[in-house]
Amino acid sequence: MTGILIKENFTLKETQCTIISDKAKAIEAAKESIRRNRFELELYVRANPKFLHTLTPIPAPEKPLVAKMMAEAAQKADVGPMAAVAGAIADLAVADMKRVGCEVAVVENGGEVMADSNQPIDVAVAAGEEPLSKRFGFRLTEFPIAVATSSGRFSHAFSFGDAEAATVFARNASLADAAATAVANVVKGDDAQAGIQAGLKSGLSIEGVEGVMVIYKGQVGTCGKIPQITKLT
Repeated sequence: MTGILIKENFTLKETQCTIISDKAKAIEAAKESIRRNRFELELYVRANPKFLHTLTPIPAPEKPLVAKMMAEAAQKADVGPMAAVAGAIADLAVADMKRVGCEVAVVENGGEVMADSNQPIDVAVAAGEEPLSKRFGFRLTEFPIAVATSSGRFSHAFSFGDAEAATVFARNASLADAAATAVANVVKGDDAQAGIQAGLKSGLSIEGVEGVMVIYKGQVGTCGKIPQITKLT
């Protein structure tokens, strides 16, 4: 049985989220979580500027939790910790939503999604102005699940590669976010299939990654466990 869901957009500085739940108090819990964890991260980065700028992994601090999660995910994916910032904030928001007692907890933060739900959730894949962008998505039915997409062409985030989209599925968004960056970094070159295969191999080599999809030069490759692909109207 599908219940009525509440959907709210929430923006705080660079953080732009869509929050979905079956309980209004869970929406409020998510917003408070985002405010608190952003504030704690800002304080930490001010005292530790290398955390903000490095493109390689660094040791994980014990506190704050958001920085610890980012650094641990970055270590697994061999990228800088800021590659996991959107995912970590989404992870913590969903955890706080579940604590107040809801059946549906979904947070999309800058394109990275963390979902824990008792009913299917559809998410779209965005790849800038590419023909496939927002034409298809995924129906999420097994939870918890995270979906993160990085792009070498259409993202505000830094990438060494040229992928239209590198999408990663994992159990938490911190890891999916960092891994999507790692995958996008290696998708490059004139040979589309070679670039795609490099991305897929890179993604599945990261501990905790369950599935990978790469769009490059109009071609698509997938590997691992991928949710049902859906056509969007």
